[in-house]
Amino acid sequence: MSIVVTGATGNLGRLVIEGLVEKVPADQITAVVRGEEKAAGLAARGVKIAIADYNAPETFVGLFSAGDKVLLISGNEFDKGRVGQHKVVLAAARQAGVALLAYTSALGSLTSSLADDHRDTEAAILESGLPYVLLRNGWYSENYTGQLAPVLQYGAVTQAAGQGRIASAARADYAAAAVAVLTGEGHQNKIYELSGDTAWSFAEYAAELSRQTGREIGYNAISAEDYTAMLSGAGVPEPLAAILAGVEVAIEKGELAGTSGDLSRLAGRPTTPIADSIAVALKNSAAS
Repeated sequence: MSIVVTGATGNLGRLVIEGLVEKVPADQITAVVRGEEKAAGLAARGVKIAIADYNAPETFVGLFSAGDKVLLISGNEFDKGRVGQHKVVLAAARQAGVALLAYTSALGSLTSSLADDHRDTEAAILESGLPYVLLRNGWYSENYTGQLAPVLQYGAVTQAAGQGRIASAARADYAAAAVAVLTGEGHQNKIYELSGDTAWSFAEYAAELSRQTGREIGYNAISAEDYTAMLSGAGVPEPLAAILAGVEVAIEKGELAGTSGDLSRLAGRPTTPIADSIAVALKNSAAS
């Protein structure tokens, strides 16, 4: 029996693997990756490496074994049919008879187009008959703190979320929740709505940036249309820019403001405050 993690060298996957290594023997963990190069560090720690690609169904044949616990981390190739990619993994997992399939989905409250692929994947999981856990992840704080360069350059946080609030959390928090599910018991056929303990607004985010940097940073609220154009002008593909703008609208509606407490309960600790994520990002920026 192995704990198998797809997308294991991605931002979330690598954190999950690191958490698993602290809980179970490394040789009971399998990291599914597209190429061995990025996985060299994981292999050095004794983690098993499996080479497979969502876009090549044959690479998943025989990858899973009966009794495995699988974490399907949702793909990020919005232009390649993510639901079809996920179904490749589901088919292989069902054929093998895995003990549990956990999937990183989106909050149930989210109505933007970003949630469509997740809802369709959830439906496919339920139809498969596999024992499942739906980890409905909220927004990552790093989606914002990882993009501080233009904010600091122009002295403004520019978003299209109005006065909406967002209960984000650090990727490490979501990874800890996934580790708890994969190594614990009693999670079969459960749905977890995962979000930070405290919701914040972009005006508050800008104020915290000002406090930590000693610079005057304001919040510039723009329309979803202008936000889409801004992202497209920065090189973001137009379809993805429209999806991200849709999330901004959802934030304004309060769809990402819920604080269910599921995330901190699974992680076994409070979620990371946005101020702490800002501090880490500023420190990393200064060191680079």
